[in-house]
Amino acid sequence: MQTDGEKRYVLALGQAVISAWGELPQDIQQRLFEDAVIAGHHSERDESLREQLAVFLHERHPRTER
Repeated sequence: MQTDGEKRYVLALGQAVISAWGELPQDIQQRLFEDAVIAGHHSERDESLREQLAVFLHERHPRTER
């Protein structure tokens, strides 16, 4: 379980990555995307996370190829 401080760091880092997403090299985007899908996959219901995350990123960064 994460402490409040750890949650704050994760949130801050996540927001920074989302902000810079369109400027990141495609190989870095791919790795971060796959890592996020794995980290966020907690049950069979989470299978749609991949698609939801792709839509989320594409809406914020239209040049994202995923």
